[in-house]
Amino acid sequence: MADIKIVETKALKTKPDVSKIGFGTHFTDYMFVMDYDVEHGWHDARIVPHEKISIDPANATLHYGQAIFEGLKAYRQGNKAVLFRAKDHLQRLNRSAKILDIPEIPFDVAHEGLLKLIDMDKDWIPTDKGQSLYVRPFVFATDEVLGVSVSKRYKFMIILSPVAAYYAHGFAPVKILVEDQYVRAVRGGLGAAKTPANYAASLHAGLVAHNIGFDQVLWLDGVERKYIEEVGSMNILFKINGEIVSPSPQIQTSILDGITRRTVNQIAKAWGVPVSERRISIDEVIAAHDDGRLEEVFGSGTAAVISPVGVLRYKGKDYVIGDGKIGPFAQKMYDFIEGLHVGEVPDTFGFIEVAGQY
Repeated sequence: MADIKIVETKALKTKPDVSKIGFGTHFTDYMFVMDYDVEHGWHDARIVPHEKISIDPANATLHYGQAIFEGLKAYRQGNKAVLFRAKDHLQRLNRSAKILDIPEIPFDVAHEGLLKLIDMDKDWIPTDKGQSLYVRPFVFATDEVLGVSVSKRYKFMIILSPVAAYYAHGFAPVKILVEDQYVRAVRGGLGAAKTPANYAASLHAGLVAHNIGFDQVLWLDGVERKYIEEVGSMNILFKINGEIVSPSPQIQTSILDGITRRTVNQIAKAWGVPVSERRISIDEVIAAHDDGRLEEVFGSGTAAVISPVGVLRYKGKDYVIGDGKIGPFAQKMYDFIEGLHVGEVPDTFGFIEVAGQY
């Protein structure tokens, strides 16, 4: 058992109507905190009231961006508070830490702290369809120096935010712009890490896409500019001639190893659906569309779970997928994963972990 200090709040917050708030705008009563320095390593694990923190204007993260984060969700299943693939998310956080030269988080302490935090804030987990408690673990440098170097001090925190259903107006296809001008990441860079820099690199292209009526950007590789990587906030998958195809993070090391994408592939295999993780070019996708083999396109990620794609635009031409409607595989997968979240579908995969009892 980890030595985790608990500091109780003097006054609990009033919980919001989750159906009327945006994503990540309200926060629970508590947060988990742990500090690192060279002399003590990771230490002083504690759960304290959610509050503002103070940093120096010379904070290293503000100037040089040495930070990583994760995103996962907690749900209510009857009298239980549960997490979905929490261990996988914490393990991926440590993979990001390696890429950013951040000391790895002690897994057992972080995991136990997360479970305790969810248990303490379990009354914040909303119960309406599609709603959840969003969990944000993150690490940032805390050195107070303007020299460019790896920090010697860090802070690890977990904060929680109740969120409404991602699809406020119902599960519906999105329009994606294939980006052939801007680059998000390249081989040997930070693309495989969940770090703020990757999201900063995607903002301008995303804004350009929004301004012309598209929901998100689909990135191509930064070298040959032809191999598909990922969407701004999701991995991307294609159903081609009955097979689920997605870019491989093991081969294309500039994309994030998405946990929801892994979930989709594991479930698809269990259903007997062929799965392929490999390099796939935009030209191959367009050819599959033109000869009728491209059956479905959909994104996968923690926030949306499954996001069906109705239109791809590439080099000024729109390619309509499945008559612009939700594909049957994407719908089935979305319903199945959402069923796992709330306990309507038996978890035979070991994805669900109990964090507390009501």
